[in-house]
Amino acid sequence: MPLESIEAIQPTLRTRPRPLLGAPGATDGSPLSSIRRRPSRREVLPAVSAPWLRWFTWYSRRYCRRHFHSLRVSKSGLPSELPALPLVIYTNHASWWDALVCLLLKEELFSARTAFAPIDAGMLQRYKFFGRLGFFGVEQNTRRGARQFLRVSDTILESPRHLLALTPQGRFADPRERPVRFAAGLGHLATRESPTAYVPLAIEYVFWEERLPEILVRFGEPTVSGGDHRPQPSPEAWTSFFERELARTQDALAKESQRRCPEDFECLLRGGAGQGGIYDLWRAFKAAWRGESFQKEHGTK
Repeated sequence: MPLESIEAIQPTLRTRPRPLLGAPGATDGSPLSSIRRRPSRREVLPAVSAPWLRWFTWYSRRYCRRHFHSLRVSKSGLPSELPALPLVIYTNHASWWDALVCLLLKEELFSARTAFAPIDAGMLQRYKFFGRLGFFGVEQNTRRGARQFLRVSDTILESPRHLLALTPQGRFADPRERPVRFAAGLGHLATRESPTAYVPLAIEYVFWEERLPEILVRFGEPTVSGGDHRPQPSPEAWTSFFERELARTQDALAKESQRRCPEDFECLLRGGAGQGGIYDLWRAFKAAWRGESFQKEHGTK
């Protein structure tokens, strides 16, 4: 959706802005709101290790194949002509699997970009190898963590070859939960002056016809912020706008999921099918004995 339409669709703003990344008591007069007015301090980004990333991507692909029947991306929302700008992908947080799914999507659809994502600073201390995959630590529910998130994100988005992946809900949430609600970090990030593209991503995990579930994803329309001298929407307006865009993308994906039509999707990964074990060995033996081809799948999807 073009930037020109944002002011026209924004609702009446809340009288009290939501906290930035969960920081308690943040208002327009707080140090959080003044971050955007100060010169941004350039942060040192995680040094992404190409060998580690290749290995973990391979492992994630193999792991998802064991636990899912497929990974499918909606053809209606496939990203095609994205502008040559820094990219922020914001997604709903449906499950533990989201990080692995986003890693596979990055490899398939955004392989030319270097991806980064925030993670709880305490978790990064425990699992330091995540830093080699592009994760950066952020203190949770503190103003210092909020400032840290914005400074690191600003540095990431200086390059048009970078991708920043966010789950702005800040918690696991059912894909059907409405209204969609975000912490305010994404909205504050959108007020940066440099042009940046923002794309919503909806993820669902559903059962169709097989023993294992399907991973269904759909991208929404990109929005570009910054880059001109017109008055920019406030962080609160941006947050509300992004919430509605993700909800709209999730609603569209839910309808496609209910139709169960494989032609609506492009399949990026095929995983397990059938029962497995002795039962499938017996089915395969019977098919070979009868001169028939053996099909593991129970259905046609």
